[in-house]
Amino acid sequence: MSTEPAATAPLSVEGLTTSILVGTTWYDAVRDISFHVRPKETLALVGESGCGKSLTALSVMGLLPPAAVRVTSGRIVVDGVDMTAADEPTREAMRGDRIGMIFQEPMTSLNPVLPIGFQVGEALMRHRGFTRRQARERARELLELVRVPAAAERLDAYPHQFSGGMRQRVMIALALACGPRVLIADEPTTALDVTIQAQVLALMADLQEKEGLALLLITHNLGVVASVADRVMVMYGGDVVESGPVHAFFARPTHPYSEALLAAMPRIEGDLPLQPIPGQVPSLTEMPVGCRFQTRCPIRDERCAVLPPMTTVAGDPDHRVRCWARVEA
Repeated sequence: MSTEPAATAPLSVEGLTTSILVGTTWYDAVRDISFHVRPKETLALVGESGCGKSLTALSVMGLLPPAAVRVTSGRIVVDGVDMTAADEPTREAMRGDRIGMIFQEPMTSLNPVLPIGFQVGEALMRHRGFTRRQARERARELLELVRVPAAAERLDAYPHQFSGGMRQRVMIALALACGPRVLIADEPTTALDVTIQAQVLALMADLQEKEGLALLLITHNLGVVASVADRVMVMYGGDVVESGPVHAFFARPTHPYSEALLAAMPRIEGDLPLQPIPGQVPSLTEMPVGCRFQTRCPIRDERCAVLPPMTTVAGDPDHRVRCWARVEA
């Protein structure tokens, strides 16, 4: 893991709040979150569906529909460029160039009527001024880099002619085409069988090491987190409730939600029953005031009506938690 200072990290997010319009009212769906990702480092963003993980990624990419979703405060700095202060042409120039994203489902992210070779090479024509011939040759090299068999022959194939694992490799090639410094991977192993999952994760780790990428990995698969992440950030209801090194998170989960996530994770050893988290994430319009996990928390008390600050866990300055009860522990 790189020791590059947070101030010069390729991706730095400070106090990000993103709001969604419901009816005539704006609701904070992501609240005051801050993080950074250094070169060759993997930060895993975890939590249940609806906790704000993908919305955070789309905020960083600047892909929010402005009529209904907006960044209301904070800064997002990508490779030295403040994306929140930049105009749309600047953000367009950054996307696909200095920052890339692997979306959740490649079949819906790839254009079904365009050949794979053109889709991978399009970013090179847009950002690097390549000719069509040059872009096609580089697309072949990128497909070989991500280990697509018979890459040259498959340039003219269409997405439906690839398996799920191969489509995911194409998405990785597309995201890496212009040599970005930051890569966001939103559930990159969703719907893949475990063998292909392992291959895709190994491929991403190998490319990350070679290219020096800062990787923001979004997932709810804690097994993947344990395998590839350097640091973990746990989100619930749009808030960061715990963050720290991956070893500290698994050895000493401190927030009740983190404990509940780990207790619900299937294990191969023993006959331990799964412990599901009771209830579900409240809708955005019904979020409780203060700590948003309080309606499902087994140790809640009257203090939870006020949102606790992020506080350092005793004995580990890099491990932080947002919980009144656990701050005193």
